[in-house]
Amino acid sequence: MAQQVGTSYKKRVLETSEVDLLFSYYTQDGDHAAVTGGEGTEELTDATSTIVLRMPMNEDDVLTVDVGLSAYTSASTSNVNPFDEGNATPFDASSGESQKDNLAYINPSYSHSSDDRNKIWSANAYISSEYDYFSVGFGWSYTRLFNEKNTEITLSGKVFLDKWKPEYPIELRDGFFDNRITGNGTYAPIFSEFEKETRNSYSLSLSFSQILSKKLQGALFLDVVSQNGLLSTPFQRVYFSDFEDFYIDDFQLADNVEQLPDNRFKVPFGGRLNYYVNDLVVLRGYYRFYWDDWGITSHTASIEAPFKLNQKFTLYPTYRYYTQTAADYFYPKEQALSTNEFYSSDYDLSDYNAHQYGMGIQYKDIFTSAKVFNFGLKTIDLRVSQYDRSDGLNAFIITLGTTFVGN
Repeated sequence: MAQQVGTSYKKRVLETSEVDLLFSYYTQDGDHAAVTGGEGTEELTDATSTIVLRMPMNEDDVLTVDVGLSAYTSASTSNVNPFDEGNATPFDASSGESQKDNLAYINPSYSHSSDDRNKIWSANAYISSEYDYFSVGFGWSYTRLFNEKNTEITLSGKVFLDKWKPEYPIELRDGFFDNRITGNGTYAPIFSEFEKETRNSYSLSLSFSQILSKKLQGALFLDVVSQNGLLSTPFQRVYFSDFEDFYIDDFQLADNVEQLPDNRFKVPFGGRLNYYVNDLVVLRGYYRFYWDDWGITSHTASIEAPFKLNQKFTLYPTYRYYTQTAADYFYPKEQALSTNEFYSSDYDLSDYNAHQYGMGIQYKDIFTSAKVFNFGLKTIDLRVSQYDRSDGLNAFIITLGTTFVGN
């Protein structure tokens, strides 16, 4: 009898192709628009659709392709040019060219796992485009599992090389003239176009996760981020306290656009802790501390408590708290001096705190009994949340996600 050659079975990293279909709708309002110097409507709506396809290339390798399209309408950015029709005011939208925009992106990644599944290498690329901004990026990561897969360490890096196509406030562009300008003296802003139009970002991340007991799992993470180039937003106006005010209708003309340093260094550090209470409830806690060399420090804390209603349905109540100090270069409207080197009236750089409350429900069918073509429906995830910021910005977010698996 011929001797049989010994063989061993190796489980595939991903058994079959999976497709995620994601949709989100976001709407916000407030009265501190950076486009109009820290005063004016912040009304915005955004709808985003995303498709994520994960395909097993063989037993060890997985290709993931993430493609998305985001379309927004913004009363705030429409006021880059508020003088196209009617009475101009920072609290109403104009029908300017900046009122609507689309962002499209593609993010492919490829991962390889070792035979023992204790080492994972991955690489990814990223390309996105919108009317005034183009971004290209790439990254890598390496994951090592120890201690019978109870300990995991991941090191990763990313690079983004971005290019602005600057859109400046209409009154600061060459050749602008309007005989409706009112004010004492002659309108004479100190504006000049930015020489740099690129923005580069580099990040290095380290994460460590550990199964601490049968019911407790923890993780720590550290990021180091460096940015350089044009970090100012070209269409965000600033008004000085030592300049006369000039208007067209009820709209104040810019004294300049925001001026921020061309370098920024960020360090977020934090952790997660998950506690398995019982078969019905799991508590998920998260905390992050953030520091940067622009003067901002922040704290983020959140908790989620998934509650299993039955084998198919789970509820996800969530709460998130955020607080930050103001950047060194933030000034409310008409508090910056023209002699300052750097200044911004973007309230994202101000001192504020925020609360976010959410609720989600997930349907999960491990048998994928519902079919669409050759794919079975695995999960449906619906979440809604309300975001309230102390400076008056309020937002509502709804997300819907579905996962299908191939047969």
